[in-house]
Amino acid sequence: MPGAAADAHVLVVDDDDRLRRLLQRYLAEQGFRVSAARDATEARQMLGFMQPDLMVLDVMMPGESGLELARALRLVGHDLPILLLTARGEPEDRIAGLETGADDYLGKPFEPRELLLRLRALLRRLGPPQPSDNQQEVPLGQLSFDPVRGLLSGADGPVHLTGGEQALLAVLARRPGTVLSREAIARTLEMDEAGERAIDVMVTRLRRRIEPDPREPRFLHTMRGRGYVLKPGS
Repeated sequence: MPGAAADAHVLVVDDDDRLRRLLQRYLAEQGFRVSAARDATEARQMLGFMQPDLMVLDVMMPGESGLELARALRLVGHDLPILLLTARGEPEDRIAGLETGADDYLGKPFEPRELLLRLRALLRRLGPPQPSDNQQEVPLGQLSFDPVRGLLSGADGPVHLTGGEQALLAVLARRPGTVLSREAIARTLEMDEAGERAIDVMVTRLRRRIEPDPREPRFLHTMRGRGYVLKPGS
C-alpha cells in the first residue's frame, strides 16, 4: 500500500472525545478504515481481535499512558507501527517516545494534514522494499538480512523488527559499506526536521537486534561527524 491510505486500517487511541471523533471522521474521509479507543485498556481489548495497519496513540491518558502502552506492546513483540500524539513537543519528549519503540511523534496542536502526511509516510516505509543494486542477503554474523523481503533471520527463524527498525536496516543494507549521513537517512525515511536525532535512537534500537554486543558494534558503525555505515560480515 505504498503512499496510499486505501484499505489501510488505523486505530486511534485518545481520551479526548472531541479530538478522537474529529480524527475518526477526517481519516475516514481520507480513505482510511478507522477504529477508535478511549484509553489503553480499550486499545488492548481491540488489539486482541483486530490487526490494524498502524496506531495513532495519545501519550497523556489517564491510567496507562501512551508511552507505557507502546513500550508494553514492543516488549511482547508487537510490531504495529505507532505514531505518538502529545502536548509535549520538545525534542527530548520526542526522543523519549521513540525510545519506547514508537515510529513517529507529532506534537499537539497539529494540522490534520500533517498527521495525514506522517501516516502516509509510515505506510510507504512499510510497503514493498525499494529496488536495490544489492539483491543478495546481507550477512550479519549469525543473522542475515534479505533486502528484497525486508526479513532479518537467524538459526532459530525470523528476528522480530519494528517497522521503523526494518526500514532503517533496509536503507543501510541497500548500500553496504557506504557511509550515509543522518540527513540522508532521514530524507529517505521521510522523517521531519527533528528526524536526525531520531535516527540515533533508531540506530541504538537496531543494534540491540543485530549486534552480539551493542556496546561494541561489529556491523553498524558510527562514523563521527559523517553518519552511519553497515559493514556486513560473518
